[in-house]
Amino acid sequence: MGEQSDSVSIDINMVLFGGKEFLVKTSRGSLSVFVCGDQEKPALITYPDVALNYMSCFQGLFVCPDAASLLLHNFCIYHIDAPGHELGANVISSEVPLLSVDDLADQVSEVLDFFGLKRVLCLGVTAGAYILTLFAMKYKERVLGLILVSPVCKAPTWTEWLYNKVLMNLLYFYGMCGVLKECLLQRYFSKELRYGVHSAESEIIQACVKLLDERRIPNVMRFLQAMNKRHDLTDDLKKLQCKTLIFVGESSPFHTESVHMSTKIGQKNCTLVEVKACGSLVTEEHPLAMLVPIEFFLMGFGFHRQPHFASSSSNGSNPSSPSNHSCIAPELLSPEGLGIKLKPIKTRTDVEI
Repeated sequence: MGEQSDSVSIDINMVLFGGKEFLVKTSRGSLSVFVCGDQEKPALITYPDVALNYMSCFQGLFVCPDAASLLLHNFCIYHIDAPGHELGANVISSEVPLLSVDDLADQVSEVLDFFGLKRVLCLGVTAGAYILTLFAMKYKERVLGLILVSPVCKAPTWTEWLYNKVLMNLLYFYGMCGVLKECLLQRYFSKELRYGVHSAESEIIQACVKLLDERRIPNVMRFLQAMNKRHDLTDDLKKLQCKTLIFVGESSPFHTESVHMSTKIGQKNCTLVEVKACGSLVTEEHPLAMLVPIEFFLMGFGFHRQPHFASSSSNGSNPSSPSNHSCIAPELLSPEGLGIKLKPIKTRTDVEI
């Protein structure tokens, strides 16, 4: 059964992302890294949230035609999964020491060493955003910029700590049961998406539930334990030397903390984008809302959209693209049409280097 699962995962990965999976051995254990694109290009690394892998966390964003013209045109993507979170993963032995958040951040540095990468752009979601922020603090010279989705930066409150303890007990005694899935879905998605206008479960929710069923319970517990022991990064946020773009859904349980984080970094180095009617997983729930802010953000580093992409869209080769003005009214491409609120409004000036 395990071998069959591995085979299926490789087929899905190759079809959707057209890359290659590497098993990187670090001093703190092995990590699965899925590489997409030309490795001669600048590097963009991703890190997903608890119980998710790169496909369930970033597929919605990277399959957008406009995202391909912007991200895949400029970068080689290195999708790092948390230990034991890749499809077909084996259960990590209980004899293997538990990793701390600092260990996970150090693993990222070792992944960069493995591929010979000097400086990278980082994209992380919630727990993954915390790990990459910590990485940026510990290895300042290796980070070009941060794109964080519904990030956390404080140590867990007593409420969150106790809530995570309950989740870990549910995992230990009952596995990935219905109650636990509902708790995780509340973490990821807005109420509007979870229950829908027509009370029908969306394809995104169905796909996420299916993935959660495939998780290795002990591996999820290890990541959750590490995050439940995380330390407060607030005092060091002003020391971040890279530009930062933060997205957060207005319905995210981490909305307040994400706003707090953007405030502590400061407007000089950070831009906050709040997405209406959206939970934490903006990359899946409203990926189109990310494209315009990301494009402005990358302009500050000298990266631009693929030059001929707009013209190909207008010829009808990409009818689903938001750049296709013949299919989508221009006003829908405005921040208001995309359902976002920019803070500060002058996004372009805030990301200049």
